[in-house]
Amino acid sequence: MGHQTPHSAIEQETVLLGVVVSAHGIKGQFKVKPFTAEPLSIASYGEVEMESGQKLVLQAKSIAKGLVLCASPQITSREAAEQLKGMSFSVSRSELPAPAADELYHADILGMQVVSPDGTALGEIIGLHNFGAGDILEIRQADAKTTSFLPFYAPFLIALELEAGRIIIDSQSV
Repeated sequence: MGHQTPHSAIEQETVLLGVVVSAHGIKGQFKVKPFTAEPLSIASYGEVEMESGQKLVLQAKSIAKGLVLCASPQITSREAAEQLKGMSFSVSRSELPAPAADELYHADILGMQVVSPDGTALGEIIGLHNFGAGDILEIRQADAKTTSFLPFYAPFLIALELEAGRIIIDSQSV
C-alpha cells in the first residue's frame, strides 16, 4: 500500500513555520526563512519541533532581507547552529490562531488536487509561492516528474473547496 497524502494540513497536527538557512555569529544564532505572514511571529507560538525531533524555544531578534535572525536557549554555539542548517520546524496546529473567514494557512492547501472547470485533473499542489506578481500554485502532475505553476487568484481561481480537497483553476486563461 502506497503513501497517501492528506487532502490538507487541516488533517495534520502540525504546521510548518520555517526553515533554518544558516548559522550567524559565534553565539549560536541562526537565520530562518519564515513561512508566517508576519516573519517575526515565528517565535510567538511556543516551543517548535525541528524535523530532527529536537524541541526549541525561539527568540526572534531581527529581520533582514526576508530572513529572521533567531536565538534559542538550547543552541549556544555556532557549531550547534550549523547543525540546524536546512532543517524545517513546525508547531502544533492548536498553538496557531484560527484563520479569518477569508484566509487560510498555506499548509491547508498542500496536497489538494487541482482540477479544471470541466473536472480534468491538473495535478497536486506541492507549493504556494509569491514572486511578486501574486500567489502562484506549484502543481505536480500525477504522471510527471516536473512541476508547473498556475495563478492562485481571480480570474483564474474559480473555486476553493477545502472540504472536498480540491481547487478549481481555469488553466486555459493562463
